[in-house]
Amino acid sequence: MRLSFWPGPAQSFDDVLTLAKHVEQTGWDGLWYADHFMPNAEDTSGPHNEAWTTISALGALVPRIRIGTLVSGNTYRHPAVLAKMASTLDQITEGRVVLGLGAAWQENEHRAYGIPFYTLGERLQRLDEACQVIRGLFENEKTTFDGKFYQLSEAPLAPKPVQSPLPLFIGGGGEKVTLRITAKWADEWNVWGDVATLKHKMSVLDGHCAEVGRDPAAIQRSAAAMLFLTDDKALAEKLRGGRGSSTMVVGNVEEVRETLRGYAEAGVDELIVPDFNLGPMDAKVATLDRFIQEVAPVVR
Repeated sequence: MRLSFWPGPAQSFDDVLTLAKHVEQTGWDGLWYADHFMPNAEDTSGPHNEAWTTISALGALVPRIRIGTLVSGNTYRHPAVLAKMASTLDQITEGRVVLGLGAAWQENEHRAYGIPFYTLGERLQRLDEACQVIRGLFENEKTTFDGKFYQLSEAPLAPKPVQSPLPLFIGGGGEKVTLRITAKWADEWNVWGDVATLKHKMSVLDGHCAEVGRDPAAIQRSAAAMLFLTDDKALAEKLRGGRGSSTMVVGNVEEVRETLRGYAEAGVDELIVPDFNLGPMDAKVATLDRFIQEVAPVVR
């Protein structure tokens, strides 16, 4: 199982770079970055780094690890432009980029920046077409596409990505539409959740794969969950019984090891650990190091 790190975009670039270099040097497999322009909160005054600029800098400065967006909002950029960005960065990183893509959900940034938000159904239709556009550009010398939302006429993409294919990674757990789009187009897929959630969502995804004639094994699966690695039994029990517990990995070293074994046995290929709850830099690094040194070996 791959183990990857997800630093929050409200941190300074210097801090993100420090963390990225640290996780690369200590054996993590990947780094993911959220694609948002502002906080999803009433107070939107804080800093928020742009995703593709950030991962481009990280890709040039940090070796070895995979780097991707978790995930790019499809409404923010024309998919042909996004494909070009990803292909260029794949060249810069010598084949380490993952293009994470989703329908987009954060309404306040659409309103603030004057980006049309559309309905959920319309955003999902655009996502479906965007996947076709990106696939065509990655795979063909020239791409012509006449969709409802996107049109291309003999569009080139050169140079091509180093990877063939450059992984298209779809984020989301909507069972009727998002997972069907995933079944049709994705190389990798991600959803927030515990082992039970992943098992259920994966069974739905497998059903869509059967319906569209796709081998389920062609799609790698990843989970995102907040890590609470603690020896405090009372705190662990409180977290397990609290709101959002299905998006957490909680417990002492042995308990977290057991949870990771559960993910692996369910068929999860990657666990992505955000730092949103890990505290200041020293505490964050200590938790990340304890996890990679004491927990990770059970799934590697």
